[in-house]
Amino acid sequence: MKIVVLSDTHMPKRAKALPEALIPDLKSADLILHAGDWQEIEVYTMLAAFSKVEGVHGNVDSPEVKKLFPEKKIIQAGKFRIGLVHGHGSGKTTEKRAVEAFKGENVDCIIFGHSHIPVHIIRDGIVLFNPGSATDKRRQQQFSYGILEAGDELTAKHVYFGR
Repeated sequence: MKIVVLSDTHMPKRAKALPEALIPDLKSADLILHAGDWQEIEVYTMLAAFSKVEGVHGNVDSPEVKKLFPEKKIIQAGKFRIGLVHGHGSGKTTEKRAVEAFKGENVDCIIFGHSHIPVHIIRDGIVLFNPGSATDKRRQQQFSYGILEAGDELTAKHVYFGR
């Protein structure tokens, strides 16, 4: 199962269309996960043209996005349980807030966003993954998104690209 992982698209403020570099992976995705800060509901419509979309809302999302998507959720992908949360809030780091959101839950992976900083680490046997942003790289050198492969094992990687 191929899962494309996005966060912090901030559309249409940061981009009017999905980046061309992202399209081939969207076309071959079995599932698309979005970790919040879509900004407007049209992003969901664009992504849903490619595959099934699951997501959560972030701190700058429109009322329509917040109505459609919860603050956190767990998705079953094959034999793996994936926690999905934006990670905004106060106190602690984004990563620590994301981990805390699933404390006591049985998850194999926690996907989060908010910081726009790509993260891929394993802590206590749980994959912690922030895809960065495919449309708003902020101080990062490149734009990025993620690919999860859920088969016998769960693997995660970042895809980096320029404009």
